Order: sequence, then structure tokens, then C-alpha cells
Amino acid sequence: MPSPTQLAQKISKSPTIAMNDKAKELAAEGHAVIGLAGGEPDFDTPAHIVDAAVKAIRDGETRYAAPSKGIQPLLEAIAQKLERDNALRVNPSSDIIVTPGGKLALFLALKALVDPGDEVLIPAPYWVSYPSITTMVGGVPVTVETSSADNYRLRLDQLREHTSDRTKVIIINSPCNPTGHMISSEEIEAIATLALENDLYIISDEIYAKLNFDGRPAVSLSSLPDIADRVIVVDGVSKAYAMTGWRLGWLAGPSSFMSVAGMFNSQTATAAATFTQHAAVAALTGPQDCVEEMRQSYEERRDFMVQAFNGIENMSCPDIEGAFYAFPKVDETSKSSEEVANIILEESLVVGVPGNAFGVTKDAHIRFSFAEDFNKLKEAVERIRAIADKLA
Repeated sequence: MPSPTQLAQKISKSPTIAMNDKAKELAAEGHAVIGLAGGEPDFDTPAHIVDAAVKAIRDGETRYAAPSKGIQPLLEAIAQKLERDNALRVNPSSDIIVTPGGKLALFLALKALVDPGDEVLIPAPYWVSYPSITTMVGGVPVTVETSSADNYRLRLDQLREHTSDRTKVIIINSPCNPTGHMISSEEIEAIATLALENDLYIISDEIYAKLNFDGRPAVSLSSLPDIADRVIVVDGVSKAYAMTGWRLGWLAGPSSFMSVAGMFNSQTATAAATFTQHAAVAALTGPQDCVEEMRQSYEERRDFMVQAFNGIENMSCPDIEGAFYAFPKVDETSKSSEEVANIILEESLVVGVPGNAFGVTKDAHIRFSFAEDFNKLKEAVERIRAIADKLA
């Protein structure tokens, strides 16, 4: 039998999915597992969005979407969102591609930008799929590791140290999965300076942009006029509108780039599901109070999780500025994050994702989602508190 390609052998299963699978196995055996490894809102999709999808299906919107890059009402709704939220004006007919999920949007962006051997700067902690997708398109992921002690701040001198003549792209995720960190004005200036110095593209992953806390809105790099023509925005409805299973994302950027990405899209996904696109129109143009209600709930849970983890001996949790993840660490331990995550799973039946999955090598961090029922969060923290001495 032929063996898999060398490229395929470099790709590993998502650590998040691996921990979720382990949790499901324990649950199937009858254990009372609390799964906090996933990145999925615990809310149902708002009713007006569901109704729009049902109506579209009943109206016969079940054929291929036309055009394949997205139905015109959705392209226009995304363009309006970008102008409203990012102060970015784009042509809906040429500068946006709708995709079945944000992962494919990221894949198309990298595929259109990266030649084999090109380097992609990825600040860590990072979303687990960034390095794998970079490798899948033939690129070389270059990790720029930041520290919780420095509030995960990106510094220009550090970015320059990791930049070479093969560097082509930097990926920025704000608010960040897994830390919740939102880039500051100083970091925005550093990223813009680096991009202009080295003629880099910036992929701005804004999937959590509406889930921000303490009254501080997320700022998009695409809103900066000096670099707007080199920023590719990746976004979708999964997190803010509780639509993970609907698989609807998009990318937006300069027309010349989007024509290349569109070619790859037409030869792979063809198009996102038509009725899902109609649901996304309802999400973006309909009432937004549902988003605010979910955001407020996450903020309340954030307050609880930060205080609770900081109240456990030998654990600390920095403030969380957005998204719905806590990323606490064991302060004094000789154990790796993977060892800590497995002890927490085996001893307390609480599932988190080890920090090394997010590119963190220095400390024993664990990511826990707080997009879960409040009572389960409280129970999970108490279980971890009860076995904290085993983590040291």
C-alpha cells in the first residue's frame, strides 16, 4: 500500500478534539465528566436565525449558492459589518468570500499567500490549528512565544528576532484563543511597523471580536489605513451567534488577493450551504440583543473563573479580556502541562486542554472553556481545588 505523503505525516489530530474524545470515552463508561475542552457556546442559536434558515429551506434555497463566493445579500451584510465594526470599506462583489466555517477561510487565506518554504509568524499562545494549517499549505510556522507574566504582550524587538527574508505572513487573533488577550495600541503599532518593514501580509482572525469584556471593544488591524491593503480578515458567525454547527465563515481582503483565494475555494468547497447563508444574513442584519446577552453571561462567568482559579493554592489566572476561555497555570510544578491536564482529568474528571497544544513551552497552563453552565463551572473548580496538591 502507498504510504501517506511526508506532509500528511507532519499533521497531528487537534489536541482539543483529542481531549474531547477522551472525555467522551470516560462519560460512556459512566463517569461524571465535566468537559471544558471545547470551544462551543452553550447557548442555542437565536430563534430569528433558525427561522430564517427554515424559511430558506421551505422556499427552495437548497441548491448551489450563486455566486459561489456567497449570495449577494450575505456579501452585502458582511461588507456593512466591516464598515460598521472595522471602519473598512470593501467591495462586496470582489473582496469577500463566504466559506463553510472559519477554518476553511483561514486555509484559503494561507493557501493564497504562502509558497512552499515561506514562513508564517504565529504568536503563542495560539489557536491549535494555526501551525497545522500553515504546514498543510507548505508553509513553515514560526512560533513567537509570549508570557503571562508580561500579559502576553507582543513586542517589536521580539517580532523582529523571529522575522527572516522568508517571512510572508503574521497571524493575529484578538481576542485570543486561549488567553483572551486583546492587542493593545502599542502592539498594533508594533505589528504594523513589522508588516511595513518586511512587506508582510497580516491575517486578522476576528472570530471572537464581539465577545469582549469591561467595555473595551476589539480593534481590527484592518481599520488602520496604512496597512489596510495588507490585512486579510477571517471571521464567522460560530462564536458570537452560537452557530458552530452551521459552518459559516468568511474572509475579506484586497481584490487581487481575493481572486486567487476564490479560485481555490471554487475548486474545493465550491460554496457554503445556501440556507446557512440566509441564516447568516439574519444573524448580521437582525436584532443584536442576543449577542449582548451572551456576551454579558460570558463576562459574569469570566469574573467567577478568574477569582476561583486565583483562589486555588499554587494556581494563578491572569485577567481575561475577551473570548470564553480561562488559561490558568500551576505556579510551582515540575510537571508538564500535558501531565497536569491528565491528572486533572483522571483525578477530578474535569477536561481541559494542555498549554503545550497552544505553543506554550515554559509553564504548566491548562485551557478551560467557560462557555458552560454556571453550576458545572463551580463544580469543576471545586473538583480541581480538591486535588490541587497533586499538581505541584
